[in-house]
Amino acid sequence: MTPLGKLRLGVNIDHVATLRNARGGAYPDPLRAARLAQAAGADGITAHLREDRRHISDADIEGLIETLEVPLNLEMAATDEMQAIALRHRPHAVCIVPEKREERTTEGGLEVAREENRLAHFIAPLREAGCRVSIFVAADRPQIDAAHRIGAQVIELHTGAYCDAHAEARLADRDAELDQLREMAGRAHALGLEVHAGHGLTYDTVQPVAAFPEVMELNIGHFLIGEAVFRGLEDAIQEMRRLMDAARVQAGEPVQ
Repeated sequence: MTPLGKLRLGVNIDHVATLRNARGGAYPDPLRAARLAQAAGADGITAHLREDRRHISDADIEGLIETLEVPLNLEMAATDEMQAIALRHRPHAVCIVPEKREERTTEGGLEVAREENRLAHFIAPLREAGCRVSIFVAADRPQIDAAHRIGAQVIELHTGAYCDAHAEARLADRDAELDQLREMAGRAHALGLEVHAGHGLTYDTVQPVAAFPEVMELNIGHFLIGEAVFRGLEDAIQEMRRLMDAARVQAGEPVQ
């Protein structure tokens, strides 16, 4: 397979905001975390503006747009409110994700196949505004094919099931999930979609996914923020970057 280049790392800062909001004050500041991540080598910053504003706030998005030197990936639900916010700020990328108020974190991929018409109309203005549109999906062929049909430029593969199986030592399930991710990364690439991946990735699980040549970007947040408690954010990010690059080199991909 033709080498596809350096694997990008997007750092999700949502859970810096979670810590801030636990006390209702201004500390720790997600914007400071974004600047530190940028300085540590992050290729982009991801932030999920949820409908209930449980972590990232509207003011955080405004601050990120004003200060970042790397691309902002705005994760959001497919609602009129979020579309209006994205069209006002015009971030580099928007990633459409499923969202349920009662969930602790995003539980799975977006159901695209049953909502093609609505989602096609939803993302069209975002594309016209210059945002790169990504759809967060399970490693499932009907969903990937539907994302392609509605005009998405990118899909982000949900790696949560793979990571959960690894954490629970369900090795057969882990390997099956990894095989499915690999196959669907190839499927999406063949359709002309740019392939990203994320959710639940850690130092122990990142390398097999990083080795997929079709994957161009990993978005990682909760683990890095947790690890930063013990080793600092810069070191946590740089270690993830080292593991990603090592996996890429071992797979025969160039690291620039």
